[in-house]
Amino acid sequence: MIFKAGQRIVFIGDSITDAGRRQVEPPFGMGYMSLVRAFVTANHPGLGLEWFNRGINGNTVRDLAARWEEDVVELRPHWLSVMIGINDVWRSFNGREAEGVPLDEFERIYRRLLTRAVDAAGCRLILADPHVIEPDPAEPHRVLSYRYGLAVGKLADEFGAVHVRTQVAFDRVLASTPPGDWSHDRIHLNLPGHAVLAQAYLDLL
Repeated sequence: MIFKAGQRIVFIGDSITDAGRRQVEPPFGMGYMSLVRAFVTANHPGLGLEWFNRGINGNTVRDLAARWEEDVVELRPHWLSVMIGINDVWRSFNGREAEGVPLDEFERIYRRLLTRAVDAAGCRLILADPHVIEPDPAEPHRVLSYRYGLAVGKLADEFGAVHVRTQVAFDRVLASTPPGDWSHDRIHLNLPGHAVLAQAYLDLL
């Protein structure tokens, strides 16, 4: 287990991280973050970890930048988990192209935010790739998502972060199942879909 006793762990991202934590099931939501917390707590009850979910539906990396001080820096995490990029890509395919974040801007903002968090809090990082529940690697949405995932991997290398390869995790299950088993729209996950993500985290933790 990479977490140490008494540490504060912050998860931040978009709707996949939010998973109802602000309306339906506060404060952790009903998604992968809640599952990770539950299994880590069950298997390591003596650690006394402090958990925070700061996911917000629809966020891009630009939105994270607008709330980074309050939702990350002020919490002074020991570990910061970031999953962002899905909306940055998806906007280019769902009729909201003007709200999409170009890859160079995505990487530039992301790097600045991580630098700020590490400089301010001295935290360790967990970075998760964006993904799309699509088995065809040549499908345009998946191709663009893959490029953003490469940028996340580059940042993970730069910052010595734990790198959660979420697309790889979904490709494993998509080899024998249809996308609808995990998501109704290839983006938002049902509980088994969140469990795939959580298991990818737990394998690394």
